[in-house]
Amino acid sequence: MALTKIVVNCETGVTEEIELTAEEVAVVEAAQAQAVIDQAARDAEAARLAALKTSAKAKLVAGEPLTAEEASLLIG
Repeated sequence: MALTKIVVNCETGVTEEIELTAEEVAVVEAAQAQAVIDQAARDAEAARLAALKTSAKAKLVAGEPLTAEEASLLIG
């Protein structure tokens, strides 16, 4: 199935479905690949912060000192 775009001529109201060029397909594919990379980075950061928060809570319960990042996470 080919990727297409919808083009609307506002003057005539004519709507046209046009197949994307190879260059346009490459742009779409690059954007999709970047979106996957960006989501993975957001997921990794969320997991890192969750682990840091868990560590900070465990240290508080145990009476151990927190790192500056842990304290900042709990306060901020």
